[in-house]
Amino acid sequence: MAFTLKKYKAIKDKKIQLFLIKDLGLDPKVGQKLTSKGRIFDENMNTINTGETIPTEYIFIAVFEGTTRGLKPLLEFNDFAIFDKPTNLMVHPISKNTPYSLLDEIRYHFGENANLIHRIDAETSGLVIVGKNKKSEIELKDMFQEKKYHKSYLAIIQGEIKEEITINRGLDREGLAIGVRMKVCDEGKESITIIKPIKYNKNRDLTLVEAIPLTGRQHQIRVHLYSIGHTILGDPIYGIDDENAENYLNKTLSEEDRFKVTKSHRLWLHANYLEFSYKNITYKIFSKNDEIYREFDK
Repeated sequence: MAFTLKKYKAIKDKKIQLFLIKDLGLDPKVGQKLTSKGRIFDENMNTINTGETIPTEYIFIAVFEGTTRGLKPLLEFNDFAIFDKPTNLMVHPISKNTPYSLLDEIRYHFGENANLIHRIDAETSGLVIVGKNKKSEIELKDMFQEKKYHKSYLAIIQGEIKEEITINRGLDREGLAIGVRMKVCDEGKESITIIKPIKYNKNRDLTLVEAIPLTGRQHQIRVHLYSIGHTILGDPIYGIDDENAENYLNKTLSEEDRFKVTKSHRLWLHANYLEFSYKNITYKIFSKNDEIYREFDK
């Protein structure tokens, strides 16, 4: 499990924040994060919230401790590292019950101060930057917020695209049956994706494309391609009916049914290239994973 419970001798009836800061020596921000996220419990496993007093002689704190399943960084530098994330792996746990995520490997390899700089969808594979310390995390996250980077993806899409396309359509939450789905709309947040065709597989009616997102919206490449009639091969949320999409999100869609519905066992979208500058050095990083080429050429 990503989260483990650690037991501490407490001071009954003392304010939880005071105990965390004065007695356990935690940074106030860390203590606030633990209480706000519901990670502190009394002996009866009831959550102790901010401002409450400690009701029992002991407390338990849910601590994230990284475990490994053998995934290693693709590249490692003094202040940061690059992982080549496999498909169907979340980058971050969504609850205390998440058994494994990329953050497990990050903390396992680099310790509790290492963190993600940016995120990609669980279904998407490819390059992810990791800050190995708080200072580099702040600097690299600022770089991403200020869009001082270049990213590109490879995708296998349904149908043929013959020429480069720039999709400039706003994105917003769909707000219907599938809560995570996004939609294109004029009132949505500005979203721009450049699509460049690389190769067409006539036998399978599939096109291998390079997708360059100039903005960083949720599901941006997937939604933009779906909006022009070119769903990404294997997408379990876009281009399929609501029932199967909901079953996928609820983890009740079998692998066999997923293949029948989406024509593949995975989403064929891969973060293939990253370019950015850090401490006056420009890094140009390509993924070494050629699985998407092998799938396309079948």
